[in-house]
Amino acid sequence: MQSNKISIKQFFKYFKIAVSGKEQDLTSGSIRRAVFMLSIPMILEMLMESIFAIVDIFYVSKVSVNAVATIGLTESVITLVYAVAIGLSMAATAIVARRIGEKDRKGASQAAVQVIGLGILVAAIISVIGILYPKEILQLMGGESDLIAEGYGYTQVLLGGNVTIMLLFLINAIYRGAGDASIAMWALVLSNGLNIILDPMFIFGFGPIPAYGVKGAAIATTIGRGTAVVFQLAILFYGWSKIKIAFKDLVLRVAVMINLIKVSLGGIGQFLIGTSSWVFLMRIMSEFGSEVLAGYTIAIRVIMFTLMPAWGMSNAAATLVGQNLGAQKPQRAEDSVWKTGKFSAVFMGVVSILYLIFATQIISWFTSEPEVIKNGALCLRIIAAGYIFYGYGMVIINAFNGAGDTKTPTYINFICFWLFQLPFAYVLALTFNFGPLGVFLAITLAEVLITVIGVIWFKKGHWKSTKV
Repeated sequence: MQSNKISIKQFFKYFKIAVSGKEQDLTSGSIRRAVFMLSIPMILEMLMESIFAIVDIFYVSKVSVNAVATIGLTESVITLVYAVAIGLSMAATAIVARRIGEKDRKGASQAAVQVIGLGILVAAIISVIGILYPKEILQLMGGESDLIAEGYGYTQVLLGGNVTIMLLFLINAIYRGAGDASIAMWALVLSNGLNIILDPMFIFGFGPIPAYGVKGAAIATTIGRGTAVVFQLAILFYGWSKIKIAFKDLVLRVAVMINLIKVSLGGIGQFLIGTSSWVFLMRIMSEFGSEVLAGYTIAIRVIMFTLMPAWGMSNAAATLVGQNLGAQKPQRAEDSVWKTGKFSAVFMGVVSILYLIFATQIISWFTSEPEVIKNGALCLRIIAAGYIFYGYGMVIINAFNGAGDTKTPTYINFICFWLFQLPFAYVLALTFNFGPLGVFLAITLAEVLITVIGVIWFKKGHWKSTKV
């Protein structure tokens, strides 16, 4: 009987294989090894994505409190873009993974073309709105007049160039579904490396480049992401991925497009519910002033940094579910989810301890304002208290998505975010005068509730019969 144990020597051997992108069959052999081989590049990919946020906040915090708050307000709106991108990417991962599991690479490639086309169309609509109405968007989010005057350029550039965000998400989702997670990882390494170099140049000025302030952070990020998208497309057409696209494939396939939209609608709805909830939470937070808003923004960026490994593991679970269902191995799909969830929960438990102990010190790395540090540390501690639940819940919810069952997480999100989190946050923060603490408590308790409901429903097993 084959052992599932991974020794130190095997760890480094598998790590090297995982990041090198060597082809592997995820539907046979050790489940633990399959989880490991997929999770490593996916975790690194997610860490690269979160470093975007950390780097921006680090440099922008040197500009002003208003600049940090601008990023917070804009990001809360850009999450609506993420909702569409992630919803489409869930459909892409589920359909591509299922086709790969069925050994139908042509079908996987056809789905990839339709995903990219749909993403470009949606991004174009959002770009027009972002370019024409950046000041109105910030005003709608509760930004004060001086904040809008200083920060609207950031909003304009980031929303105007959102096609880079959209395509980066979607094409990486295609690679993940195919099991080519290392390509997605290297795309993020490229974009993040450029962002780290360009951020200070465009924010503070460098040679002939003027100091754009907070707007410079958006310019640097857009250039970095745009370069990564060119890299992704080059590999799709000329590279070494399992998914290969020829110019003759660039046609509308109605049946494939309808199937994609059908699966993605649940995913888009799911994340629109979740992200719109974050928009309203940010709106509530804006009632307490720029210092509180800045503290909350910094804390959320730090939190997202350590949520990304859990997201990476949950993406691995989604791919394993999709490919194993395609290979007619539903029990292996289920076992993969339980094992991945366990690994994710252990990791998040360790991180939660660090945040509970060192919250103040961590927030102080990004700002010296006492009020910002106080509120940021409070947010970090309250949310970290539920980290183990987040880790497990992410894997369970994404397992549904990997199966193509995007409706179940949508119902769960609706109950936990709209029916529980938002009313609870509003009443606690504003009616009972708990202030920001009320919002932080609502966030934590809603995520715990998502995990509990998700586990109960996952055990019922209806997701195994989903057709995509």
